[in-house]
Amino acid sequence: MLKLLYLVLDGVADRINGETSLEVAETPGLNELVSKAKCGLQYSIGKGIAPESDVAVISILGYDPHKYYTGRGPLEALGVNIKIKEGIEVAFRANFATVDADSEDLVILDRRCGRDLSSEEAKELAKAVDGLELGIDNGYVRVQSTVGHRGVIVLGSKLGLSDNVGNTDPAYAKVGKISTAKESYESKVSLCESLEDTSEAKRTAELANIFTRKALEILDSHPVNQKRESLDKLKGNILLLRDAGGSLPKVKPINEVFQASFAAVTEMPVENGVAKLLGMDAGEVSPPTENKKADLEERLESTEKLLEKHNVVYTHLKGPDEPGHDGDFKRKVQSIEEIDRYFVRELLKHYDLSELAVLVTADHATPPELKVHSDDPIPFMIAYEKLEPDNIKKFSERECMKGSLGVIEHGWELLPMIMKMIRS
Repeated sequence: MLKLLYLVLDGVADRINGETSLEVAETPGLNELVSKAKCGLQYSIGKGIAPESDVAVISILGYDPHKYYTGRGPLEALGVNIKIKEGIEVAFRANFATVDADSEDLVILDRRCGRDLSSEEAKELAKAVDGLELGIDNGYVRVQSTVGHRGVIVLGSKLGLSDNVGNTDPAYAKVGKISTAKESYESKVSLCESLEDTSEAKRTAELANIFTRKALEILDSHPVNQKRESLDKLKGNILLLRDAGGSLPKVKPINEVFQASFAAVTEMPVENGVAKLLGMDAGEVSPPTENKKADLEERLESTEKLLEKHNVVYTHLKGPDEPGHDGDFKRKVQSIEEIDRYFVRELLKHYDLSELAVLVTADHATPPELKVHSDDPIPFMIAYEKLEPDNIKKFSERECMKGSLGVIEHGWELLPMIMKMIRS
């Protein structure tokens, strides 16, 4: 069977207000692909939804999240090999963040403590609050840092918990199981609230709020944060919780869905969790560093090794998302150019489009002017020798709007369409 590389550039899309990052970036590799591709736009979940990465990834891998999604927390946990006990444990995605500890309503100074918290620092902070005594309902907590400022919190009680609770991270609103990014919000820690009138939900919310306050008391004066403060860095003195989940989705393995062998190269715990959930073979890569050339060379090597053994390799590159969140247009452009230089162009030296089809898109848009995920449509292209190309010269939002594949209203419709096209 023909091989397919499914390349996802995290948050690469922008809102079309003036030139976008893709339009400004010098991308001869992506442009070579798009000149031989059919193109279109896709909404990873649907119009009006600014999705988080996990639910978007589940969708663009062909699974309708309205049917299967159970919350980000369990996927983050699975990504670092934590399994939760259904009914008595609830997992949250967490960020180490910076708050004004003297403010009564916990004013947030930075949701990611400057984005320079090292994984080693986060590990020490997590240890300090792991197993913290919560004082009610036999409640307990497990805390594990993952990459940089990111972490996983698992709350538990033998009396029973419910994941139908809100976020303490004010940047995300929970609508059913799906959490969506807010374009604006009040920068203070939200109270975790029960979203159903049950003792289990109320217990979960209360435990989350107790943990938040107790963790702040410990973290604010922790030696790691004292040292950071002495270096004029922001403290990681609180953990913001979001996207509670009490179980993993029950899904059919992706190999069975598409009758093909799938593998994945992922950089972050949540994408790794999705890959494990769907039964994809995982390529081992190191966490991202400041050496983008070395990072991308490692990810390309892992991708190529997996292509030797599997029909489809899903490679998820985080690069453009972070500068989008930071509002740094110039650095987002640079990130796209680095991916093009060290991954796409090198890939094209090793393969031609008669033996490898290449699908390129994003999981969501992260426009620098918004600094959050948005609901804007995302460009995609499928390059393969046997497809009649659209004669587009630049891979970008505006150009892909002209493509023959039109607009895919829901991301879960994209991969089935592509698999059918390259198999026909």
